[in-house]
Amino acid sequence: MAEPRIFSSLDELRSAVGDELGPGDWVEVDQKRIDLFAEATGDHQWIHVDPERAADGPFGTTIAHGYLTLSLLPLFVPMLMRVEGVRMGINYGLNKVRFPAPVPVGSRLRARAVLTAVTEVEGGAQLTTAVTVEREGGTKPVCVAESVSRFSW
Repeated sequence: MAEPRIFSSLDELRSAVGDELGPGDWVEVDQKRIDLFAEATGDHQWIHVDPERAADGPFGTTIAHGYLTLSLLPLFVPMLMRVEGVRMGINYGLNKVRFPAPVPVGSRLRARAVLTAVTEVEGGAQLTTAVTVEREGGTKPVCVAESVSRFSW
């Protein structure tokens, strides 16, 4: 199991700007996870939830929703980094998101990240992190996202 990089201060975060974090551990995206995401979001497009029809589709199998892949960031990022001694951490948003390649059912994914900016905000700090999610055996990332988080001390 990969160990996350632990940060205990604003100065430690600032000094890590530009550093690559990870890779994290592999996580399998099985049909159950895809089906549960479809239930949660109401997105039941056949390419995701109908294995028989998807077998004749462009990927030969079902694929994960792009937003499912994106929704795994809160699972992946703590595998890469953790900020300790904070009162609270929140997802503040995303600046950019792309899904360069599909995620066929049964794929194993993991993430890498680069802390690209740390700025002080009222009561804490804002971190911008470029997260790349890769598929085992894939040649292109399956998700590239610029994630923005806020931490307060």
